[in-house]
Amino acid sequence: MNINRPSLRRMLGGCLSAAAIFASALTLAAAPAFAVEKLSKITLSGPFAAVSYPLIHMVDSGALKDVAETVEFVPWKDPDQLRVLAMDSKANVDFIAMPSNVAANLYNRGVKLQLVNVSTWGVLWMVSRDANLKTLADFKDKEVVMPFRADMPDIVFQVIAEKAGLDPKRDFKLRYVGSPLDAMQLLVMRRADHALLSEPAVSMALRKTKSFPVSIIAPELFRSVDLQREWGRLLQRPARIPQAGIAAMGQALGDPVLVERFQKAYAASLKWCETKPDECGAMVAKRVEMLTAEGVADSVRIDNTAFVSAQEAKPELEFFFGQLHARQPALVGGKLPDAGFYYAPKK
Repeated sequence: MNINRPSLRRMLGGCLSAAAIFASALTLAAAPAFAVEKLSKITLSGPFAAVSYPLIHMVDSGALKDVAETVEFVPWKDPDQLRVLAMDSKANVDFIAMPSNVAANLYNRGVKLQLVNVSTWGVLWMVSRDANLKTLADFKDKEVVMPFRADMPDIVFQVIAEKAGLDPKRDFKLRYVGSPLDAMQLLVMRRADHALLSEPAVSMALRKTKSFPVSIIAPELFRSVDLQREWGRLLQRPARIPQAGIAAMGQALGDPVLVERFQKAYAASLKWCETKPDECGAMVAKRVEMLTAEGVADSVRIDNTAFVSAQEAKPELEFFFGQLHARQPALVGGKLPDAGFYYAPKK
């Protein structure tokens, strides 16, 4: 075959151009979709509890440094502060950890958010000075310190108590305090004998009174009723409660690539916390004086965490919300949240 030089040059040029285009396409495909528009700041928020440990690790490890110039963690201390953060557009929170029913309540009241995952599946325990108290009925007529009135864990306690045939208002002397750590302090200072606590407050109380794992001489406090097991037993469900997760807000709502990147980073950080409880304890304890590294590590070893996307958790969430709605509709904002509440990846 006879090919003159100009024709050969044109053919080679065409091949080289095609190769260059193909190489460029491969480079673009391999590059993160968000690399072109790196955000100036991402704000994560949550309580000092298991649901927030991965958020703290994401900040400390730089897990999202390729997404934003600055990533910060802003703690909230009680449900009132949580609601202010969630409803204040000037707070600029992008991902916020919160009880699942609070997320549903805010959504039904018009706050723009979507639940993206559930990771805390029940960390609620009765803690007592009496080792003989094994069921909620055993606490009848006794004073029980209860954090967060009309919020988690109070509402879970009341649902389970009613299912057990008890009247939460008449059968118990409930003493409400501001937070699980406040309840823990009352136990430690011997100003209370029984309390409903969530982790890490349970493990902290046991550590502070030298009751953990078990004091050889005389432990002062005991883990009593496991509310997750009671939930499963009384409602004939798995022994877990979709208690808390992460909601996307602000700029995250309009950026599905950012949400998916967050989901992967959160799942990875949760796995890190669960496999390295001592390191996780040291990390969290540096941020709050009331917590110790050992206490947090104890709580990680016993907590009930698992990364589940909001879509996968939807059946259990709807059952949980249904129980709350039947008891007091306002707990979830008057109705069960519609499909828009549950984040779904774009296909």
